[in-house]
Amino acid sequence: KCLPSPESASNQIANNPGEAYSVCLCVCVCVRLPPLPMPFRVPLDPRGELQLAWNISYANQEVYMELRVAELKNGVVLGMSDRGELTNADLVVLWNTGTKSFFGDAWSDSQGHVSLDSQQDYELIEAVQKPDGYYLLFKRPFSTCDPRDYLIEEGTVHIIYGFLDQPLASLEQLNLSRIHTGLQRVLMLRPDAPSPTLPPDVRTLEVLAPRVIIPSQETTYWCFIQKLPENMPKNHIVMYESVITPGNEAIVHHMEVFECSPDVRDVPDYSGSCDDKMKPGKLNFCRHVLAAWAMGAEAFYYPPDAGLPMGGPGSSRFLRLEVHYHNPLLISGRSDSSGIRLHYTPSLRRYDAGIMELGLVYTPVMAIPPKQHTFYLSGYCTSKCTQTALPPGGIYIFASQLHTHLAGRGVRTVLVRGGKELEVVQEDQHFSTHYQTIRVLRKIVNVLPGDVLITKCTYNTEDRSEPTVGGFGIMEEMCVNYIHYYPRTKLELCKTHVDTGYLQKYFSFINRFHGNDQCVCGDVSVTEQYSQIQWDAFAGGVLDSLYKTAPVSMHCNQSTARLFPVSLTHTHTHTHTHTHTHTHTHTPTHTHGCTHTHTHTDARALQSTAKPPITAVRRQTSVGCSQNRQLFNF
Repeated sequence: KCLPSPESASNQIANNPGEAYSVCLCVCVCVRLPPLPMPFRVPLDPRGELQLAWNISYANQEVYMELRVAELKNGVVLGMSDRGELTNADLVVLWNTGTKSFFGDAWSDSQGHVSLDSQQDYELIEAVQKPDGYYLLFKRPFSTCDPRDYLIEEGTVHIIYGFLDQPLASLEQLNLSRIHTGLQRVLMLRPDAPSPTLPPDVRTLEVLAPRVIIPSQETTYWCFIQKLPENMPKNHIVMYESVITPGNEAIVHHMEVFECSPDVRDVPDYSGSCDDKMKPGKLNFCRHVLAAWAMGAEAFYYPPDAGLPMGGPGSSRFLRLEVHYHNPLLISGRSDSSGIRLHYTPSLRRYDAGIMELGLVYTPVMAIPPKQHTFYLSGYCTSKCTQTALPPGGIYIFASQLHTHLAGRGVRTVLVRGGKELEVVQEDQHFSTHYQTIRVLRKIVNVLPGDVLITKCTYNTEDRSEPTVGGFGIMEEMCVNYIHYYPRTKLELCKTHVDTGYLQKYFSFINRFHGNDQCVCGDVSVTEQYSQIQWDAFAGGVLDSLYKTAPVSMHCNQSTARLFPVSLTHTHTHTHTHTHTHTHTHTPTHTHGCTHTHTHTDARALQSTAKPPITAVRRQTSVGCSQNRQLFNF
């Protein structure tokens, strides 16, 4: 089977109105087009029988796609949808009737029934049989102005695919729920900048799984501890790339390399499941991300003036490799030595690159009500923190890694200056916790002292009957953007959560409204208080308003170590001015040898808006405690 050239296909459609919505595969291509470079590629199915490669033309606002089918039988389906659903999907279909084969733009309805699209936006360029499979080359605009088409934009794209097991008299006979289908996630749009040249003295360090026998279960997270050479001097990581064991390309889903805390002097050897309850507890102190790769990602290059420090004083010898194996076919006996290859140089670059956490503090204080189609939580890196912690010229963000758990649907970080939203740092409206990688920004963002960074996450809890609180568990939630920037500063965490005093007022109000007994806060945890609420639209709406308007507690920290709660005594000083300012000074009864600073700010004053900033601002300062942590004092 082979296809007409685009010109002859257009003529055929013009002369055959009955076939105006598809291209018939009947005329062989006699003159081959020059091959298009396809720098991005990903296996779609677990066996690797279906592979998608693509290239991007930002000048023409088009994506060129090449679909390879190892063994073409009766046809294939490729599509995009909001979350990978088979319903309401934008499709391109290759099918045959038994005597003819067709290629066309299509869509699925809410039941999965497929119809040809009246507006054909997938343009077929070439189809050819090669020794390793059947190749389809076609293109499509980013935006088609067709309400049935998917808008291709920056962020995660959920690719769906399917194999046709029999001929179709017409495409309308096809229902996606009745064929073999699957899902793959990719970053379709990538930066178009050329890769920097590596220095001549670059060296490599491979952090690889030690011949792991992949378990015959669908999902496995494998952890492995690797040591750096003793007394390794400071180097700069300038690039890293994946190393995938041949044959496992469709099983190795994503990988990360973490540096362990330098405060942990010895981490025991370990190679096993990350979820094993018997694994060494010290693995939990290996959280500092050095590299992250997800299926389909290319090599990651640092900017020419910056490198990520590895080795030297204040660093750890211990690295933790985490590999996610996705094995839905339950293949057994497969050996794997995949991992990440770090390219580093002893010739230090001008700047150290740093990683900073933005968003919400990991705490049950922030929660999402059950049965929510859309619920938003926002975390702030406030002007007070950036004014104190950033150098005069600011910092330059060149990449970021977004993060939520299972209820997360979208993440957006914006830069606010002078009360106005200046630009979007990173956004993914189709985010999935199952697809996490470090994403290079198309444009480097300069953050100056006094700027505000707002990270807003979107959640869906329609499938949950209980509230979802913030925390480390996979069924709890996070809202984080790990920004990669230079020059490195001491600031490693700039996050907030709602003021707990105002949250207790919310609990008291909602309980009184529903006629329930008020809880005794000293005896009942925040998580239990959320669980005791009679959740309805009113309770959820008031909580949403609280998060948008109540003061927030800011964490502006020099360490990403977790907080430890302490008992506090309070001394209150009230100053009444036109802006009504509250200053609270707290003296800790237990300090654990460290200090902790929160600044409480009205969240309304942090929202980006074209209107004048709100003048009624509450500011509170308290001193608490954290372990192994130094903070900026205001």
